[in-house]
Amino acid sequence: MKSTARLINVARGSLLDQSALLAALQQKRIAGAALDVTDPEPLPAADPLWKAPNLLVTPHTSAISDRLCRAKPLLLLDLLELWFAGRDLFNQVDLHRGY
Repeated sequence: MKSTARLINVARGSLLDQSALLAALQQKRIAGAALDVTDPEPLPAADPLWKAPNLLVTPHTSAISDRLCRAKPLLLLDLLELWFAGRDLFNQVDLHRGY
């Protein structure tokens, strides 16, 4: 990455080498970063990332929107209808894949 680049991770904390990010920020090899996800999550209080320069950490809220708040009850109703009918559910977590 260029030294003027900023990294943003809103996907999965495990996608990023947080030690390498910390080093890049401390050595000013990148301009900054924003993390909405970390590994582990929540980020422990003693984690050195909390003191990293030019790093913004948010509490895993990048998916929140007014549309999502309206869609959640409808999604729940759809899933409950399938569950009570004994049918396969959608949006299931695959514990082996981690999402």
